[in-house]
Amino acid sequence: MTHRIIIVGGGAGGLELATRLGKTLGKRGTASITLVDTNLTHIWKPLLHEVAAGSLNSSEDELNYVAQAKWNHFEFQLGRMSGLDREQKKIQLAATLDEEGRELVPARVLSYDTLVIAVGSTTNDFGTEGAAQHCLFLDTRKQAERFHQQLLNHYLRAHAGQTDVVEKISVAIVGAGATGVELAAELHNAAHELAAYGLDRIKPENMSITLIEAGPRVLPALPERISGPVHKTLEKLGVTVMTNSAVSEVTADSLITSSGQVIPASLKVWAAGIRAPGFLKDIDGLETNRINQLQVQPTLQTTRDENIFAFGDCAACPQPGTDRNVPPRAQAAHQQASLLAKSLKLRIEGKALPSYKYTDYGSLISLSRFSAVGNLMGNLTGSVMLEGWLARMFYVSLYRMHQMALYGFFRTMMLMLGSKIGRGTEPRLKLH
Repeated sequence: MTHRIIIVGGGAGGLELATRLGKTLGKRGTASITLVDTNLTHIWKPLLHEVAAGSLNSSEDELNYVAQAKWNHFEFQLGRMSGLDREQKKIQLAATLDEEGRELVPARVLSYDTLVIAVGSTTNDFGTEGAAQHCLFLDTRKQAERFHQQLLNHYLRAHAGQTDVVEKISVAIVGAGATGVELAAELHNAAHELAAYGLDRIKPENMSITLIEAGPRVLPALPERISGPVHKTLEKLGVTVMTNSAVSEVTADSLITSSGQVIPASLKVWAAGIRAPGFLKDIDGLETNRINQLQVQPTLQTTRDENIFAFGDCAACPQPGTDRNVPPRAQAAHQQASLLAKSLKLRIEGKALPSYKYTDYGSLISLSRFSAVGNLMGNLTGSVMLEGWLARMFYVSLYRMHQMALYGFFRTMMLMLGSKIGRGTEPRLKLH
């Protein structure tokens, strides 16, 4: 009987793994590969801040799962995992409803021999009062597009208003990690682009952007030699950066810090902290941590079931020799997907599985078209600090590497060529 592999989650890691396995095990008929996701299309999550600001048109950079499955010898199933029966080796998928609440795809059960969970993470608001009601999040394409539409609506309303009224817009971003920092820079760019296209009732200098961080510096997960230049660049762009400022409450029109400071904001984004999706919490007895991540062994098998693997942001994978887990970063998910592509072949052959060891290749932070800052790490280069145009080119190359893993070299080159040609016929910012 053909070995059945089910991958739940079509993010960067899950989709790369399904594509790799489809090209090898699926094409040869050694295993049947099924990818499950709640959406029909994929967009690289590190690009969502660009979707939110409008500098990226999500409909042009999305990948269709059904087409990707056909091209790469795996099957795609639309649905959300709602339950697990480890004894019977089955997962339950909830019914999918259309926009009018009618059943589009019925609830169903899928059987597996090997289950891989790669459902990523969502933003953690830490139970802050009012955050869920009044803040926007950037976990999904829909959420990013919702933010963009609300931003654009402010400009459209101002454009239709009285000429003698000084229009302003205030944006507050909670969390100065990569998402918060990059969004702040993209919004500064968006303010100038919108004015250039004639939506100039809100002058660029009248968009106030406040970045709020509970810790002592921006980009707390990265080295201080990166966060320092980023902080200075943000301030040069006119972004107000507030460190050591924990948000204790969010209201309809403001944020309130633990020290009692009130920060007025017409648009509020929460980009602080992550947690794995809530349905993983002790699902059918699997071990999870306080942020719902599945505890895994170095082989990426879950601690209580060798038939279930987990990787990416939803997995708590130990780093040998330290008391820390592998950080929730795109490069970790990519490395783990590459390892699992080999490991699952070995598992079918009944061979021992290799352990995962995280390799940090450095970090790059995009500051829109203004700059980029980061460091590259490797055996040949050591640790090299990058800034400006060169760092920006390396940052862009990360997305091209992701595309290469999904499309192959030739199709990625064609996509790059098409993107370059299209620049001359499209606005630099999405205006709808």
